[in-house]
Amino acid sequence: MFRNKEYILAVYREGGFTKAAERLFVSQPSLSASIKRIEEKVSAPIFDRSSSPISLTEIGREYVKYALEIEEKEKDFARYVSDHTNLLKGKIRIGGSSFFSSFVLPKLISEFNEKHPQIEFEIFEDSTKNLMNKLSAGNLDIIIDNAINEDENIISEVFSSEILLLAVPKHLAVNENLKEFRMTAEQIKADKHLDENISVKLSVFKDQPFILLNPENDTGKRAEKLFKKYGVTPNVIFHLDQQVTAYNISCSGMGISFVSDTLIKNMDSERDVYYYRLPDQQAKRNIYFYQKRNHYLSLASRKFIEHNTIN
Repeated sequence: MFRNKEYILAVYREGGFTKAAERLFVSQPSLSASIKRIEEKVSAPIFDRSSSPISLTEIGREYVKYALEIEEKEKDFARYVSDHTNLLKGKIRIGGSSFFSSFVLPKLISEFNEKHPQIEFEIFEDSTKNLMNKLSAGNLDIIIDNAINEDENIISEVFSSEILLLAVPKHLAVNENLKEFRMTAEQIKADKHLDENISVKLSVFKDQPFILLNPENDTGKRAEKLFKKYGVTPNVIFHLDQQVTAYNISCSGMGISFVSDTLIKNMDSERDVYYYRLPDQQAKRNIYFYQKRNHYLSLASRKFIEHNTIN
């Protein structure tokens, strides 16, 4: 009954027979007949054709659940066979936020491809939440991110560590009393910020304007905890989704943002901001490679992780 499951899955994914038939390059009557034969084998309807758009019946939902699991196992086996027949050939599907996709992955992929030129990469740029959903569904092999994962079906390996800093526009008067603590981008790139003796408490900036990331973002969550720790109610002029956007607004002089040293080190030029280190553990975090537990990870993907993880 799962022999022609791709017909059921196509209708499920496309939300109707017309688009599914186009995707499968078959006529709609032919598709309908194929699905009817599957329903006869199941002895129950899989789709509720009385609803608009078409929906799954209770049995249909179970059928799709098992069909998706079978499809994923088939893909796992195909990757397994590919590893044994092609050695390090194949494709790695890797996901990251706009920051990681723009600033981190290109360098990692380029260095890896120098050693393994026959490996192809497909990069997926999206929010952390959507990427995790794609990973769980088996549509991605690896994710690179700095979020704390609480899904027991997803495992992680440390890629690197990073420190969150404050990017403070140079024109703000608060900088004048902090000359011994403020740093430039060049000093960050030289790792001066690793000296914990030059840290400044967040409460020093309590009356300043802030550009923060939304609470769903790991940086936003950490900022929220830091403000709570110091009893500071921040003057927030923007809530944003992307760290790079917040940083660029800070560089325009509008307010203070939380930025990672990873970001600063990947920017080419000096910006019109000073950087400050915070003394708190919340300002330190790891960047991880995530993969799905009990999912066959191709040899190419495993080699990519091994090439880039901390030993």
